[in-house]
Amino acid sequence: MNVRRYVQDKMVQIIIFVIGIMIEAVFLTACRAAAPVLVFSALIPAVALVICLVYDYLRKNFYYRRLFQNLNRLDQKYLVLETLENPRFYDGQLLKEALYEADKSMTEHVNENRRSMKEFRDFIEMWVHQVKLPVASLLLLYHNHPDENNKKYIEQLRRIDRYTEQVLYYARAGHSQKDYLIRECSLTHIIHNAAMKNKDDLLENNIEFQVESCDQKVVTDEKWMEFIIDQIINNSIKYRKEEDARIEIRVTKQDKQTTLSVWDNGIGIAAADIPRLFDKSFTGNNGRIFHHMEVKSTGMGLYIAHNMCEKLGHTIYVESREGEYTRVNITFL
Repeated sequence: MNVRRYVQDKMVQIIIFVIGIMIEAVFLTACRAAAPVLVFSALIPAVALVICLVYDYLRKNFYYRRLFQNLNRLDQKYLVLETLENPRFYDGQLLKEALYEADKSMTEHVNENRRSMKEFRDFIEMWVHQVKLPVASLLLLYHNHPDENNKKYIEQLRRIDRYTEQVLYYARAGHSQKDYLIRECSLTHIIHNAAMKNKDDLLENNIEFQVESCDQKVVTDEKWMEFIIDQIINNSIKYRKEEDARIEIRVTKQDKQTTLSVWDNGIGIAAADIPRLFDKSFTGNNGRIFHHMEVKSTGMGLYIAHNMCEKLGHTIYVESREGEYTRVNITFL
């Protein structure tokens, strides 16, 4: 601690003390007190004040000097709190409490960031594994039938494109507040764009696609909502029935609440799987059924969709009956 800065900090108390001594001296003079009385009446409190200031300075100087010494020795300076003893003065105790709360908050944020980074790292590893499958299929198809499998090549490339887009949106989702634009958007336009992304899969699998009563406007982010609906449509295609497959999209409005529903007559979802449907990497019974086939699920599409709906202020929920239908609803307020 700097002595001059310390004295400046205590200047108000010193001035008040001096004024008090002067008032006392005037009063004693008016009472015709002897000169020695005047001297001692000023000297004794002054000495007491100096002793108090010196004592206060020494104990605070010892504490803060040790604090900065420990701080300079540490590479991870946020651990300095662990090196300090409890101070014997009140403002030091307040400082330590403030440091404790700041350290606690920082630790919670660090742990949360570590957890998020671990999740992201795990997903990247899983995504890379998924991308290897269509790439390997392309190579195998090329070697076996170099002139006959253009359609299958395109199908595998579409899978690569979808996985790539998914990981891109997942990476952006952690900082999505910097990436979205909330404004009034046309659901017709959003649904059209999402359907066009899936046009080839819909045609190749002879899936009937119907859109009804979707001429509504909602307040959302157009790009993110297009991605969310795209993920839902793709799931409906992935878990379709082999014959008479159908997907229907419709919008209903009640009071100030607008609900978009994506319905399909696919294989449905087991009742036990529905509560965990939006968990990260959860594929459920359907994922296990299709595990041995070309269709493979990362379990990330609905997880990202659910997180983004929460951040956009929308509600997403699923109704389904195994073997009959699945309906995914998004509610806009």
